[in-house]
Amino acid sequence: MQKLAAVEEAKALMREAAEWSLWSWLMRKSSLRRHADEAWKALEDLDGRVRAGWSVEVKKAYQSRNVNGAMQRLRTADEEWRAAREEAEATFDEAERRMSTEMACEGAEQAIAAWELMEKAIRLAEKL
Repeated sequence: MQKLAAVEEAKALMREAAEWSLWSWLMRKSSLRRHADEAWKALEDLDGRVRAGWSVEVKKAYQSRNVNGAMQRLRTADEEWRAAREEAEATFDEAERRMSTEMACEGAEQAIAAWELMEKAIRLAEKL
């Protein structure tokens, strides 16, 4: 899988953000959100291109209720990154509500983990 510039930039910014003060978070959160959104879009676009290249049989197999092997690993990976994304976004929302830099740092770590889980899922999808 190719490294995506938007994702790498967002990861770097999230790592940097872990050191920000509350004031920095308040002043730069819109930029951070924009980078996060661009990273998700880049990953979703790549995932879409990979899955568009699947044969009809592979697409049907993915949609089937009775999957096993590599297809089950992919479905599990998809569920994991989606859950991780939701958790990261919920953490950021709560951090903003509480004005908590500690929670915002936790959300940054969760966002990075979610992107890495989606990258893993895309690599699995590429193999199909």
